[in-house]
Amino acid sequence: MSFRPNPPQSQTPINPLPVIVWVLALPLIAFEVVFALGSSGLVGGPMAIGWRLEAIQWFAFSPELLRYMAQTGDWTFGGVARTLTYPLVHGTFSHALFVIVILLALGKMVGEIFRWWAVLVIVLGAAIVGALVYTLALPWNTAPLIGGYPPVYGLIGAFSFILWVRLSGRGGNQLQAFSLIGFLMGFQLLFGVLFGGTWEWVAELAGFATGFLLSFLVSPGGFARVRARLRQR
Repeated sequence: MSFRPNPPQSQTPINPLPVIVWVLALPLIAFEVVFALGSSGLVGGPMAIGWRLEAIQWFAFSPELLRYMAQTGDWTFGGVARTLTYPLVHGTFSHALFVIVILLALGKMVGEIFRWWAVLVIVLGAAIVGALVYTLALPWNTAPLIGGYPPVYGLIGAFSFILWVRLSGRGGNQLQAFSLIGFLMGFQLLFGVLFGGTWEWVAELAGFATGFLLSFLVSPGGFARVRARLRQR
């Protein structure tokens, strides 16, 4: 059993991106445009140079803050909301550029098969779970979490699920579906050994697992497809 992409609405020379992908990507692009204009001095005056750092202070996820809220029971909307706002800001322009490029590419692949709400659930779910695992799995870690890699890895998980189902239907080796995440994690490990990496890969791996597992529920056919396959076995 294999997925079939949603039928195109019209034939165009360039296949357009699903609307949900633009909805997810445009805030990231808008932030970088504002930061670029501010750092160039075109808007905001001298204070605009620090807009990126100010945005990180406002939107970054703090594992230390989440632990404090859990211990004291003093849950604040701003603190909880950071589990969803941290993907909006990035440390550098290149950081944001890589995230946006991967988001557009994988969002197109997944969005042409999954419904718009399914893509949204995967991205938001991967962001939230990535932040939670980043906090729980690393109790000593206090470094803030920023950037869109955890939710983007959620899309990698959904894309791996699509490959996994297709390979299963063709009788192929389903482990090949995980070649992309294997390559990325291997690169992360090598980079960390050579240059001293951070623990953000924990959130990214959690995002991938979330995207893959959520696909069992939100993909076309959802749980019924999985149940039918289990019965066949």
